[in-house]
Amino acid sequence: MLIRPILGLILTAFMALQAVAQDTAAPSETAVEDPRAATGGATTLEDILRRQEGLKVDNSFRMTAPTGAPPSTAAPQLSPLGGLSDSDVWRDLRFNQADVTTQARGHAAGVLVQDAGMGWLMFREGPLATYGAWLLGGTLALLAVFFLLRGRIRIDGRKTGRTIVRFTSVERFGHWLFAGSFIVLGLTGLISLFGRAVMIPLFGKESFATLALASKWVHNNVAWSFMLGLVMIIVMWTLHNIPNRHDLKWLAVAGGLFSKGVHPPARKFNAGQKMIFWGCVVLGLSISASGLSLLFPFELPMFAKTFALLNDTGLPQWVGLGVLPTDLAPHQEMQLSQAWHAIVAFVFMAMILAHIYLGSIGMEGAFDAMGSGEVEEQWAREHHGLWVKEMEERARSAPGKASATPAE
Repeated sequence: MLIRPILGLILTAFMALQAVAQDTAAPSETAVEDPRAATGGATTLEDILRRQEGLKVDNSFRMTAPTGAPPSTAAPQLSPLGGLSDSDVWRDLRFNQADVTTQARGHAAGVLVQDAGMGWLMFREGPLATYGAWLLGGTLALLAVFFLLRGRIRIDGRKTGRTIVRFTSVERFGHWLFAGSFIVLGLTGLISLFGRAVMIPLFGKESFATLALASKWVHNNVAWSFMLGLVMIIVMWTLHNIPNRHDLKWLAVAGGLFSKGVHPPARKFNAGQKMIFWGCVVLGLSISASGLSLLFPFELPMFAKTFALLNDTGLPQWVGLGVLPTDLAPHQEMQLSQAWHAIVAFVFMAMILAHIYLGSIGMEGAFDAMGSGEVEEQWAREHHGLWVKEMEERARSAPGKASATPAE
């Protein structure tokens, strides 16, 4: 049931991102029949209505003068004081064709008009917030239903009273650095997105302004801890999360999550944990890349090159998005980075909610692995039997080092 909202969010986002990145349609193939021809290229009532409804408008008539020549070479329309008319000047500014000189330095300084931001704002306050809220709410609802039907997954066998070291202190530190910073980033990100609509009516504008400013500062600085934690888990656990044949057996019975007494073989990480790990790696790297682009505005553009690579694969055309634009203004790069950052964050949060559930109230004994680092021996045998055998073989080959210790 989670697949539909996720696909809906991503597909809607890609369509909105295309509209944000390309606010001009292809030139009309039947320019002679263009209703603007009779008015010298003036905006029609249909154009105004489509723009008000947030629909794409054919702006190709603005890109050329009535003669069909580019604005820079077309015969100017004289104003009462001579020179170019205001409409010509604004047209050149809007489509970044004016010869602009500014005292400010930077990639975005010469772009004075960039109206694709309205498409970004509508996507942010519309599909992004709506589908994102449904995704998180739906995930929580499914977990609640699963808990009511399945209950807490208990240790089936008799507890031994002995524990096995599951994770070292370094592993637990890397995990909690990554997990704790992600929770903080998720909460502050939600405040930034939903704060105006949810918190201002409750706390007022002044209180929310203080909270929003603090959230932004925390979000920007905790991001470095998140990226450090991501590097740590990649270094520590990548080799343990390489898929193997035992994962197929685990997936065949869904890890015993829906059946009591079913315990498929698994090593240090089972197939479900491996999916969480690789999800964290892929989504973590993606959200870090877009986050760095936002932390250093206009310095790390990435979407123009990404769109060019995607166009070469033919994937955008196959899903109905057409050819993605590769000539993007600096502001458009930032808008796309923010939109993508939020999309990945929602999918990431939905996945982590399921992980938190199973690692806490969903499964008996699971939290001990990242709490104290030691787990009940019977729990380890049921959920990671092959790993327990490996630990016992290592203990036999290294006399004096016991694989299990009495529980306190």
